[in-house]
Amino acid sequence: MGNSFGRIFRISTFGESHGKALGVIIDGCPAGLPIEETFIQNELRRRKPGQSKITTQRKEEDEVEILSGVFDGLSTGTPISMLIRNTDQKSKDYSHIAESYRPSHADYTYAQKYGNRDYRGGGRSSARETAARVAAGAIAKLLLLHHNISIQAYVSQAGEVSLSKSYQELDLSLTESNIIRCPDQEVAERMIAHIDQVRKDRDTIGGIVSCVAKGVPAGLGEPVFDRLHAELGKAMLSINAVKGFEYGSGFKGIEMRGSQHNDAFYLEGDKVRTKTNYSGGIQGGISNGEDIYFNVAFKPVATIMQDQESIDESGNPVTVSGKGRHDPCVVPRAVPIVEAMAALVLADYLLLNRSSKL
Repeated sequence: MGNSFGRIFRISTFGESHGKALGVIIDGCPAGLPIEETFIQNELRRRKPGQSKITTQRKEEDEVEILSGVFDGLSTGTPISMLIRNTDQKSKDYSHIAESYRPSHADYTYAQKYGNRDYRGGGRSSARETAARVAAGAIAKLLLLHHNISIQAYVSQAGEVSLSKSYQELDLSLTESNIIRCPDQEVAERMIAHIDQVRKDRDTIGGIVSCVAKGVPAGLGEPVFDRLHAELGKAMLSINAVKGFEYGSGFKGIEMRGSQHNDAFYLEGDKVRTKTNYSGGIQGGISNGEDIYFNVAFKPVATIMQDQESIDESGNPVTVSGKGRHDPCVVPRAVPIVEAMAALVLADYLLLNRSSKL
């Protein structure tokens, strides 16, 4: 029913924004993997609300409880289940929209599909569900690190303020040095000022999260329908508020000629490399050993602190105004979510690849 992701490294998430808890069950994690609870907790800290003046002020510590699948610090090979309890719900903030459809939210579509909806923070449609993904993604990251594969995302655009440098020109270790998670301090300061002004205007903006995966071996992916970039696209587009995905040269590649865009092969020692990487590390749906890089576009947050015209469940005109605690821009907290979903895809394909050849 759309609550599970992956084939071998498979996750199923559960819970609602204002329910008692969120959680995830991971099936297919190999036995013997060292599970560092502090690492999982740190990943959740990067996503949690209330972490700065430019994020929602909901106060959730997002403390993870590992319920099964880990013994003496190692995965047992059985399902790993994790729970994250909700502690700062303010459901009364949503009582005014119990029968109204908020513009650009999932209120209407959920009501049409299920015949009812949880209006408290959007219920299952809330981005709070991604806390469970980040917890699962942390374990996927640990598996990938065991194979020397790393994933790093960062904010490359917030509204009208963008970062012109490519990931190769940046020191990505600086990503966590500011609240916007942009590795260029000067651009980061302009992004923060822009978001803060939008917040004061009681409005919202979107942005772009860029991501690079290094150390991915050649040969991960499947032909035709299960291509690696197709699965990455699906993973990113499953994140709340995502409106676009591009990898490698993306849409800018259409401005180039084939003679410019083709990635020529050469040997570096005994390793096959490409002189350029407009393919984004994927050719024919299969990784070629180069860096995999992509961009994810997020729309402006739909909840704004302004009056908007809409209708209620009976079709009557109503005026809807945002209340409560909401992000003026989602991209700072989306960085660990993008990393988590990328990690889940790569971990799954890494395990799938074990059965591809003798």
